[in-house]
Amino acid sequence: MCCEHLICANCARPVSEGRCSVCRDHKERMHQGGSVSTSALTAVLLTLLVAVAFLTTTMH
Repeated sequence: MCCEHLICANCARPVSEGRCSVCRDHKERMHQGGSVSTSALTAVLLTLLVAVAFLTTTMH
């Protein structure tokens, strides 16, 4: 979910503007979650590449 479509209950402004402390805190939390999923995706892709490499070497 993107924070540009969220409205802050504290200041009634878009969260993406970060006008109050509640907006800034929520925006920071939303943007921190993206780095975890990127690293998890990278780990899964590397595992798949290693598995494919192992299978291709054992089949020859």
